[in-house]
Amino acid sequence: MGRPRDPRHFGLVVGELRAGGVEVAVPELHRGSLPADTEAVQEVVDAMGEPPLVLGHSYGGSVITGLTGVGHLVYLAAFVPAEGESAAGLGGSTELLASSVVQDGGGLTHVDPAAAVELFYDDAPIGRATWAASLLRPQGPGCGRGVPQRQAWRGTPSTYVVCARDRAIDPGLQWTMSRRCGSATAWKTSHSPFISEPGRVAAVLRSLLRPRGGRLSAGLS
Repeated sequence: MGRPRDPRHFGLVVGELRAGGVEVAVPELHRGSLPADTEAVQEVVDAMGEPPLVLGHSYGGSVITGLTGVGHLVYLAAFVPAEGESAAGLGGSTELLASSVVQDGGGLTHVDPAAAVELFYDDAPIGRATWAASLLRPQGPGCGRGVPQRQAWRGTPSTYVVCARDRAIDPGLQWTMSRRCGSATAWKTSHSPFISEPGRVAAVLRSLLRPRGGRLSAGLS
């Protein structure tokens, strides 16, 4: 279901947004459970004042689905759970992802950094891909099995970005989940375009922010 990211993974996108005057926050996820992650992001959303645009990637889609007070939801190769659904229950993990997961004991798992380059960042410059893989952390059990307590996409404007060359989450499942959103588009990118094409990610976020007027603010999960 994706691997725990370091907030620095979004650094290239953050830099472009902040250069354009956008207030940006990148809450740290994987605090032990979906409710804990949702609470942490909700605190950031509430502190931003007016409803921000929020992007969720991979498992982060489950997190943003449970939020309130959001102006626009962006699902980037992310899970869009309905009532009673979890990321794990939706499935979609590719054979390559399943074969790349290493059991650490105590329920923790990780993806070997060498395998992660091919799995998550195969369309990024090799130096950047290796750097991104080095930031991945072990994943604890339970987050992917969490069920959001609400479905924000039912009443909040939402956009889905399908990553058509994703080697981690089946693009077919992404297309299916995208039908729950207000609009959808597809990019011929890997699972992590914020590493391979950060300018493209920043551009689509700016395009969604501008029509709303007022202070421009975004959260990336």
